Amino acid sequence: MKKLFIFNAVLLLSVISLVAQSEKYTAAMKENIAAIEAAFKNPPELLALANKFERIATAEKTQWLPFYYAAYCQVNYAFMMEDKSKADGVSDKATELINQADVLMPKNSEISCIKSMIATCRLMVNPMERYMEYGPISQQHLDAAMQQDPTNPRPELLIGQSLKYTPEQFGGGCKPALEKLEASMKKFEVFKPASDLHPNWGKEYTQMMIDECKK
Repeated sequence: MKKLFIFNAVLLLSVISLVAQSEKYTAAMKENIAAIEAAFKNPPELLALANKFERIATAEKTQWLPFYYAAYCQVNYAFMMEDKSKADGVSDKATELINQADVLMPKNSEISCIKSMIATCRLMVNPMERYMEYGPISQQHLDAAMQQDPTNPRPELLIGQSLKYTPEQFGGGCKPALEKLEASMKKFEVFKPASDLHPNWGKEYTQMMIDECKK
């Protein structure tokens, strides 16, 4: 009877410890996710957030979302760098992080979107020389993202964004972009993330690009 009591007490303490750890993880993730939008106004803050997410990922080795957000912050910082010659190094770090997320959550639509963004970022270092290599890679990841989750609005957002900023003589411009952006917006209207921690970015940005294309 005494052994049973000790076992139950140890079990209860273990459960309490796990709950406290889970609550700490959730609180840290929510705090950092909430800070991402403001960080776009001061790009170095994206790197600071990437480091915070990576530290969470190191502590929570079974969770893919901290790796995802660390990669998301890294690649967006790379996009915003004025000196594109340095973007490859940041893209390398983003690739390392998203690959770790991929190990934990294979064939995930959101992860495929980040892989596409990284390929596009590498392309932008030298579009004339790199388009034939990284353009198809970016598109392959977006195709995979749409197959992995047809309800995800972000693949079509990224396609629409790419078309919007591609010269018309190469098949881009607002006309083809608008079709993809409006398709993305329809999905945003009904999209529900799996939890408060799961990716839910892009709706306002999509609407902004739609408005710009309709001017």
